[in-house]
Amino acid sequence: MTSPPTCPPANPWRLTTAPMMDWTDRHCRVLFRHLAPHARLYTEMVTTGPLIYGDAEQHRRHLQFTEIEHPVALQLGGSEREDLARAAKLGADYGYDEINLNCGCPSERVQRGAFGACLMAEPALVADCVRAMIDAVPPSVPVTVKHRIGLDYDESYDFVRDFVGTVAEAGCRVFIVHARNAVLKGLSPKENREIPPLRYDVVARLRVDFPTLVFVLNGGITTAQQCVDLLDVAPDDADEAPHGVMLGRAAYHDSYMLAHAERALFGTPLPSREQIVECMIGYTAREIAATQGERFHTRVRDVARHVLGLYSGQVGGKAWRRMLSDARLLNHDDPELLRRAMPYQSEYDDHRQPLLDALSG
Repeated sequence: MTSPPTCPPANPWRLTTAPMMDWTDRHCRVLFRHLAPHARLYTEMVTTGPLIYGDAEQHRRHLQFTEIEHPVALQLGGSEREDLARAAKLGADYGYDEINLNCGCPSERVQRGAFGACLMAEPALVADCVRAMIDAVPPSVPVTVKHRIGLDYDESYDFVRDFVGTVAEAGCRVFIVHARNAVLKGLSPKENREIPPLRYDVVARLRVDFPTLVFVLNGGITTAQQCVDLLDVAPDDADEAPHGVMLGRAAYHDSYMLAHAERALFGTPLPSREQIVECMIGYTAREIAATQGERFHTRVRDVARHVLGLYSGQVGGKAWRRMLSDARLLNHDDPELLRRAMPYQSEYDDHRQPLLDALSG
C-alpha cells in the first residue's frame, strides 16, 4: 500500500520517530512507514562493538533494513572516534540516509561504556567524534546528534548552549533535543523519561541562538494536535519553533496516532487500520520466506509484537492484543494470524471465536 514518498518534504525532519532500544527494529520501522509515509525513521541504538568486531552476518543483523524504510537513520552508540568513524562508514555503505550519534541515553549500562548522555559533559570529545564521522561518510549523508538539555539537576542554559555550539563547529547541522535533563544517578531510564521536567523553552532559545542549525524537539509529545501546535505557530513566534518533532513511545503504544500525525502535518490520506494489517501480513509472509534457513530468521512473533498497539482504545483491541501475544497461536508461525485477530472482521468470526474460546479456557 505505502511506498517511500516520491517528493520528499522540504524539511526532512518535520516528523520523525525516535530510536527506542529493543523496539524500533526493522519490522517496527516498516509498520511506522506504512503509517507515516513522510516520517524520518530511526533505528534503535547500535553500539560500535558489533559493527567493528562482528562478522558479515552480525552486520546484516544490526544494519539490514527494507527499502521501503527510506528515509531511515542509523543511530550509533560509542565514544571512540575511530570506531565511530568506521561504524558510520558501514552504515553509509549499507545505504542509511543519516548517521546519528547518541548523546542522550541515561542508562547505567550505557554510562559504563562511557557514551550516551554522559558524553554531554565532554563536548570537545563529541565534536572530535562527529568530525571523524563526517569525514568517513559521503557529503550526502548528514551526521546528527541526539542529546538532552542538561545533566543531573543543573538547569543552566549555558551548558547545553555551549555543547551545541562546540559540536556545531565540528560540522553537525542537525540536533535532536530531548527537552529534559538526564539524571545519571538515582533514576532509571523510564524515570528519566518522566521525572525531569520538560523544558521546551530551552529548545526555543537554541533555535534563536543558532538560526542556521536544525532542531528537532523530542519528549512528551503524545498527540497529533501537539505536533501541529509545536510546529505551525504564528509568524511572530516562528523563529522559536522547532523545525521538527520526534515521536517515541506514544507512537509505539498507540501506533495509529502516527498516522494521524502524518495527516495533520502533510495532509496524507488516513489509511484504515485494516489496510495497515494487510500490509503487515504481506510483509511478514515475504520476510519468513526470504529468511528461511538463516540464523536470524523472521518469525510471526517478531512482527506481531510491534502491532499490538494498532487497535489501542478500540473495541476489540484487547482481544487483538491477547491473540497476538499467545505463544500457542504464534508458534504456528502463520501470518494469517494477524488477519484472524482483526476486530470488526465478521467474515472471519468463525475462525476467530474458537481461538478466543481457547485462550479464555
